[in-house]
Amino acid sequence: MVTASLLPVVGLDVSKATLAVCYQVNELVKHLEVSNTKAGFQQLVKACGAHCRFVMEATGTYNLALAYYLHEQGGEVAVLNPLVIKRFIQMHLSKGKSDRKDAQWLLRYGQQQLVNVWQPDETVLVECRQLEQVNEQLLKQKTMVSNSLEALQRQPVSSKQALKRLQQMRKTLTQQIALVEAELLTLLEQRFAAQMTLLCSIPGIGRKTAGMLLLFASGFTHFDNYRQLIALAGLSPREHTSGTSIRGKVRITKMGGGLIRGKLFLCSFSAKKMNAACAALFDRLVAQGKNKKLALIAVCNKLLKQAFAIVKSGVPYQADFCSKLAPTP
Repeated sequence: MVTASLLPVVGLDVSKATLAVCYQVNELVKHLEVSNTKAGFQQLVKACGAHCRFVMEATGTYNLALAYYLHEQGGEVAVLNPLVIKRFIQMHLSKGKSDRKDAQWLLRYGQQQLVNVWQPDETVLVECRQLEQVNEQLLKQKTMVSNSLEALQRQPVSSKQALKRLQQMRKTLTQQIALVEAELLTLLEQRFAAQMTLLCSIPGIGRKTAGMLLLFASGFTHFDNYRQLIALAGLSPREHTSGTSIRGKVRITKMGGGLIRGKLFLCSFSAKKMNAACAALFDRLVAQGKNKKLALIAVCNKLLKQAFAIVKSGVPYQADFCSKLAPTP
């Protein structure tokens, strides 16, 4: 939800150990530094009050405890992309950088710009994302062990004990990956039973991809149209032309959503054969001379459009579906 600020704005520059706070009393700008702990959060609320709009940058895990605390106290929280603030500061030709200055720029941004009010995710979604991160770490470790095992097997002299240990590690990691994936899918199916069934009705999308889509899109509750979903997945085309200057080909942005892009790309191979709309799109683009990889990316976009429409409408996939908005011949 994007809103203008009717509350006093507080700028917060968050680091691992401290919070640089900037707030305004009448016309006077004040600064405060507190620890990035619950005691520091309490000191912040005591100085500024709870009913404020607190503006901060997304800093991974460092800002989450603060955001949750302020939300629980009844404050409005805005968590901004650091690049947005960086461009805002550059636009005003600021010189120099410090935590105090950054907090003051966050205060100014919150006073001058419309911002999205942050809302904490459901507990089950937080748990699922943590399981997803664990699964990705296990997959990376398995790849490293497999590469080490292959390298060792290619050597003219190799230790049997070393081979045995690496094989045991790979087996253990494989078992752990299977367990984590099963736990993750169980949680998602419990929370999104109806949506999982709808997504699995789309030819080309399986149970794992359906679960990852729902986790990635938070159940499709925060999107007004499919273009927002495609942009979040980093599948929007990006063109760079200016006058006679043309920089390379049109490519996708690849901004965010790396995991879901990879899953969708794998799904696109079966979708171009089994999914009628995706097959027609793929064949048309190839017939126009487009390379097959570009056509597969278009299929990924098509799958996201179908997923969005099906979850929002509650109607399972229909191969002969015709939109009511389509013009009649």
